[in-house]
This record gives sequence, structure tokens and C-alpha cells, in this order.
Amino acid sequence: MYAFGVDIGGTGVKAGIVDEKGNIVVKSSIATDRSLDYRIIVKQIAQQLKDLAEKGGVDFRDIAGIGIGCPGAVNGKKGTVDYSNNLCWSDVPLLDELKKYIDLPSKVSNDANVAALGETVFGAGKKYSDTVFITLGTGVGGGVVIENKLFEGNESKGTELGHTVIVHGGELCTCGRRGCLESYASATALIRDTKVAMRKDKNSAMWDYVGGDLEKVDGKTAFECAKKGDYSAKKVVDDYLEYLGEGLCNFINIFRPQAIILGGGVCAQGEYLTNPLKRFIKDFSYGGDKSPSVDLLVATLGNDAGLIGAASLILGGGVETLL
Repeated sequence: MYAFGVDIGGTGVKAGIVDEKGNIVVKSSIATDRSLDYRIIVKQIAQQLKDLAEKGGVDFRDIAGIGIGCPGAVNGKKGTVDYSNNLCWSDVPLLDELKKYIDLPSKVSNDANVAALGETVFGAGKKYSDTVFITLGTGVGGGVVIENKLFEGNESKGTELGHTVIVHGGELCTCGRRGCLESYASATALIRDTKVAMRKDKNSAMWDYVGGDLEKVDGKTAFECAKKGDYSAKKVVDDYLEYLGEGLCNFINIFRPQAIILGGGVCAQGEYLTNPLKRFIKDFSYGGDKSPSVDLLVATLGNDAGLIGAASLILGGGVETLL
């Protein structure tokens, strides 16, 4: 049995055919123009899926369905994208529109949710039934799996974990509130804080690292210079880890998962990132050693997490949506 997995983004759509073990048989990517009417984009996606089946030599009769991950406010029960600023979509009947071209069972969820499901079913968390997934990228996304069921909340609008406040009255977030985890633990926030530290410390090794050009600062700059002993870089990293650690402790205290899975480019730092976080959550999670420990893992599906996660909506082996 196979499933189509579709990962819709603001500039393109990644799609593939995935087997029951989570292996990608064939995949492709197409560019999308978000200024186009959604009907045109859905038609393009339908053609992309038909081309994949032909390219992979997979009979449509062997494809169990279509799973879709989409950014924004998604209603999984209705199959609609109620709002997505990344796509300029509002009140889009996504699954009904797709069914005009391909008559297969289909499901849709928020892109962070499907990535969480994919990592739990086929990735780093596959030996666990209860996980929290956090993506550390341009923003901070999140997904929650409870007893092998994807938890989405009322009308699939929950688990916006990046928009939990950790600093009252803090940095302005893109959501309009202040002090959200996203404003402190995203790669965007890390880059912002690195630049602030560099402006304050003209002797920091970070200046040499970027060749004196602030525009070359990225999520690695502070980490790499901290490893070499630069004081200002180490302060940036320590603050970043503390903010992220506070957020993780909050999620542990709410959900008490078996594992937290971290994804995103910052995770390339490996144990330099995870070891301090493991100590932090051990020291500050509610109950201490009187509560079950929580494993901290790094995602393994990489850039294919969204695609495989979307297919997991169909291939989840009993994984259902918990509302």
C-alpha cells in the first residue's frame, strides 16, 4: 500500500509517493505562484500527483489516499484551509477541490502537525506513542501526538506552541503578541540577538566569522564562535538555550510526553544544543526525579518530514486525529 504525501509551501509544493514503511518511492517539487487563484494551484497539484504515479510506476489502485500538510489555520474535519498568510488563502475548500481531479480518500492538517506525526510514526520518535515536536526555523512550529493520535484542538486550530508567552511584555511577535517563544527561540530570533551582541562588542570573534558583514550572520554564527570561547557569542547561545529550555519545560509540564523531538536547522549543532537542554529540563521540569523523564531527540526526516508526515495521515497504522 502507498499514499501520496503533499507538503504545500508559500513558493512551492513538494509531493511524493510513500510506502507503508515511510520510504519515499518517488518525489517531485513544483513552483507555485501564490498570486494565482487557489483552483489553479490545486489543479497543478493534482497533475503533479498523476505525474508521480506514472513516473514511479505505481497503480492508482494501490494508493490508499492523499495526505496534505499546509501552513496556516486548517480545519482537518472539513478539509478546508481557513486562513494561510503564506499562501494568501482564505476559506479554501481544499479537499473538495482536489477531489474534482483525483477521487481518492484525502486528509489535510497543519504542516507542523503532519511533521510531528511523520517523526513519530516513521522518524526519531517511532518507538514512542506520546511526543511533542518543535521546529526551530524562521518561526517556531509545534505538533503533539498523544497515544498515537495527532492532537489538533478545536477545529484543528490548536498546538500553536511557538505562540506561548515566556517573557511578559517581551519582544514583539509576528502574531501580534509580545514575548512568544517564537520571538526568542526561532532561528530568526537567534540571528537578531547575534547581531545585537555584535553591535555591542566590536571585538567579538563573530565579526571575523562573518567577514565584518552583519548580513552574513546566520543561525550558526553565535554557536560556532561560542565553541571557540568568544564571550559575547557564548552569552547569546546561553540565553537562547535558556529561552528554549523554558518553553520545553512548559510543554513537558502540560503534556508530559515520552519524548520531545526538535527539528530545524539549529539542530545541526547536535549535542552542543541538546546536552544543555537535557540538563535544563531535568532540573526545572515539574516534579523533578519524581516524574517520568522525557527524552530529547533530534528529528531524522529532514526536509522530507512534511512530505512523509502528510502521507502518515493515511499510512499512520492506526494513528487518528484526536480532537
